Amino acid sequence: MISKKCKICRKPNRPFKNTCSIECEAELGLKLLEKRKRAEAKNVRAIDKVRKEKLKSRAEWIADAQKAFNAFIRARDADKPCICCSKPFEPNRPGGSMDAGHFLSRGSAPHLRFNENNVFGQRKNCNRPGGAKRNEFRAGVIARIGLQAVEELESNNDVVKWTIDDLKQIKEKYRKKLRDLKTTVD
Repeated sequence: MISKKCKICRKPNRPFKNTCSIECEAELGLKLLEKRKRAEAKNVRAIDKVRKEKLKSRAEWIADAQKAFNAFIRARDADKPCICCSKPFEPNRPGGSMDAGHFLSRGSAPHLRFNENNVFGQRKNCNRPGGAKRNEFRAGVIARIGLQAVEELESNNDVVKWTIDDLKQIKEKYRKKLRDLKTTVD
């Protein structure tokens, strides 16, 4: 008869047991208890996550979608120069050197907040007050997407009211696009 080994110390087992001694059996019991506690904690975290998502306001969902969208834009434009000043980005700078700059601001054109033709990689100092001028930004956008597309953006006056489900879809769409973009680059 082949004897199995103890799950703790790897010595031969006692007959009809999983361990070689009472001490190893106690240690095995503790390990199983810890494993069960970790599984329960994981379930509690998952339930809490669902509960927190149900309590999120529309503004919080907009912020989450914007964060995913901006991350995609920064990754998309990482190898291009700044849309305003045409200088390269400094990837090793603390906090990064790139913003996702909106050509038509989110305040003046909220319906274009998630429009990929309206948002470009922009150096932080160009995106902040006192940075790039509107005509420099416009010239960069025209060079990147063309005059006709810029005029369509500027004449777009649609009214958009995103629902929470729309915002969830936008967030997931841009998270997926970011993953796809990163896998094609690697």
